[in-house]
Amino acid sequence: MVESLWNGAWIAALATGAVVIVLIVWASIFHRKRRAKAELPPQVRYNLPIEILYTVVPLVMVSVFFFFTARDSNTLAHVSGEAKVKVKVEAFQWSWRFTTTYNGKTAQPVAGVPVHDYNQGPELVLPVKSKVEFDLSTNDVIHSFWIPAFLFKRDVIPGIPEGNPGRKFEVTTLDVKPGTVYAGRCAELCGVDHSRMLFKVKLVSQAEFDQYIATQAGSAQ
Repeated sequence: MVESLWNGAWIAALATGAVVIVLIVWASIFHRKRRAKAELPPQVRYNLPIEILYTVVPLVMVSVFFFFTARDSNTLAHVSGEAKVKVKVEAFQWSWRFTTTYNGKTAQPVAGVPVHDYNQGPELVLPVKSKVEFDLSTNDVIHSFWIPAFLFKRDVIPGIPEGNPGRKFEVTTLDVKPGTVYAGRCAELCGVDHSRMLFKVKLVSQAEFDQYIATQAGSAQ
């Protein structure tokens, strides 16, 4: 969905740019100065049809962009509440704490410290091709939870109470080979070690995820 919106916007922008360039080239050639003392071409003023065209065409373009952006934004922000995997994400200066719940079992929280390589950061384990609900919170400054491969990010804003829909979002993990690891980071400047606020996401098979939850839930108890 994000890719289709992005590609559509680029296609529309390139098409508009091509039309503008063609008009500029046409005007430059058609109205070029032919003689040293050539008279000015007829000046067109107060042409109502042209002025209406100048107004209506941009209005239609902006309306189309707004419609598709609003439609996709609402879809992306929708939380069905049906996700079996729920992850509580706590952002702090300058790392993350992940607490995963699945089928009534809560795994031991995974926390980290500022690092230079995302492979050294806290690891969030998720099953492949599964719906996951995230609940974001922080007690210090604004952060932004971003996994580039998921094509989605959400600001983590302090002061939003638990249960508020603004803290949550939902994604379906990628259908990839189990064991694939993706980089995650904070996308909002949050202080001196912002660039070291890294983590990793590991996608595993459903069987491996079940075993992981059972083991971590046992450790937590």
